Amino acid sequence: MRSVGVFLALLGVTFAASIHEKHIHPHLRAKRDACSGNTASDRQSWCNYDVSTDYYEVVPNTGVTREYYFDIQEVTVAPDGYSRTAMAVNGSVPGPTIQADWGDNVVVHVTNSLASAKNGSSIHFHGIRQNYTNPNDGVVSITQCPTAPGKTTTYRWRATQYGSSWYHSHIGLQAYEGVFGGILINGPATENYDVDKGMLFLNDWSHQTVDELYESAQASGPPTLDNGLINGTNVYGDDDSTSQTGYRFNTSVTAGTSYRFRLVNAAVDTMFKFMIDNHTLTVMAMDLVPIEPFNTTVLSIGMGQRYDVIVNADQSTGNESFWMRAIPQAACSDNDSVDNIKGIIYYGDSPSTPTTTAYSYTNDCDDMPMSDLVPYLKQSASLPYYNSSEPVTLVQNSENLFRWKMNGTSMQVYWDNPTLLQVWNNDTSFTNESEVVELPRANEWSYVVIETALTVPHPIHLHGHDFFVLAQGTGSYSSSDITTLTNPPRRDVAMLPSSGYLVVAFKTDNPGAWLMHCHIGWHTEEGFAIQFLERYEEARNLIDYDTLHSTCKEWDAYVNESGVEEEDDGI
Repeated sequence: MRSVGVFLALLGVTFAASIHEKHIHPHLRAKRDACSGNTASDRQSWCNYDVSTDYYEVVPNTGVTREYYFDIQEVTVAPDGYSRTAMAVNGSVPGPTIQADWGDNVVVHVTNSLASAKNGSSIHFHGIRQNYTNPNDGVVSITQCPTAPGKTTTYRWRATQYGSSWYHSHIGLQAYEGVFGGILINGPATENYDVDKGMLFLNDWSHQTVDELYESAQASGPPTLDNGLINGTNVYGDDDSTSQTGYRFNTSVTAGTSYRFRLVNAAVDTMFKFMIDNHTLTVMAMDLVPIEPFNTTVLSIGMGQRYDVIVNADQSTGNESFWMRAIPQAACSDNDSVDNIKGIIYYGDSPSTPTTTAYSYTNDCDDMPMSDLVPYLKQSASLPYYNSSEPVTLVQNSENLFRWKMNGTSMQVYWDNPTLLQVWNNDTSFTNESEVVELPRANEWSYVVIETALTVPHPIHLHGHDFFVLAQGTGSYSSSDITTLTNPPRRDVAMLPSSGYLVVAFKTDNPGAWLMHCHIGWHTEEGFAIQFLERYEEARNLIDYDTLHSTCKEWDAYVNESGVEEEDDGI
């Protein structure tokens, strides 16, 4: 049995494309060429701005709108040679990458073409702050009703940040059925490089769908998954097996050239150690936050986290191949292909089977050391303005199914009555199951302290904010564990260590209803979540009631016509 304690202190199948100039629309290329800087030898500059610009306060006014049309479909895929049903965006897993420049407006039209019963959908833009655009966060039961089959929802937001992230469905387990893709926002960087290789997704994968596996997950704990994928592909079976299926991701490099890879852990329940044999990774950003570059040979990346790394092709001048590895950590990840989730980087004309050896590493589920994760743009937290303390546990319900309780409640949400609809209707009697924590004061600091006595780590994600990681460690939390408020790591997903604590802080500078949850798919589905309702009256004024009401009305009509039984969970 797992039990977790949380203390709240609330004060105040395709490959990710490489990015090349030839892929840019001609009129946008001309506009970019007019900007000075951001060349291979000067990535810190960006038009009239640079990496020192306070992007929380200043955003370029590009006047450009990037428009995308997404169709969520049921497909048959075989990413490791084993065929099964899945869900996809525009027919591919991962889906197409959203590309924009810092300051652009982004419009995404999402049509739900899923035919199976109960398949409402949505798209959440993970890590995008949605500053004053909370209704576009794409979280079913919080900011919207599900988009009904045959209907379209349009999302609009501004690229106020730059770097690498991803979008995914935010209803049930659809993100892990294949409804996800990359977000690439061009801007300055803290390290120079020659070529942008684009998104690099790390996924776990099973030959049953995650919906099929969920029944066993909630009855007996996380299941063992069959395999893992790098950018949507891998082999299945041992290298020396005649029955091995599928093919590996591979990418070419040229000696003397440096490359940017935009790593995303999109797994349902796997913490990875990432490495490229014989090569050093220069890490320059995490979760859309530029950092002081640091070097490592092994990178820990938790579910929902992103890292931007530079790789110098300095290990060969001829035809040679090296393993790229995503290694599930046995301390928190059950996978049958621990040693075989690999891709290939190669020098020369074509890949060969590498004979290289992995770097040594410690099998654990911890974040990279806080001392390495130093934001380039210095920011500091202040003392909090409000206090609350309530327990969090893992229990079994009357049906002997696991349910997480965070802040005393296992979140149950109602697809047809999202938080923003309740806010619009001035219904402040939020149900206990919806676990709403109200933060009424503007530009004050909220502290969240999460503790667990269990040997189970959790990636904790907050929507609408970069949070400050004030303390992170094993054992019981003490206020003395917060050693500084000056420029601690900032990100939107951080690991709660097993048998340990995580302390984060965020400023109430973004009105709306914002979810905080564990990014392990099973755990979110099992209620491991709370939501912060920030600056109620301002949040209410941001609601586009016509769109909200229309989406909910279409969902209700679909439910009535199809006879689908309404769900009470599955954020």
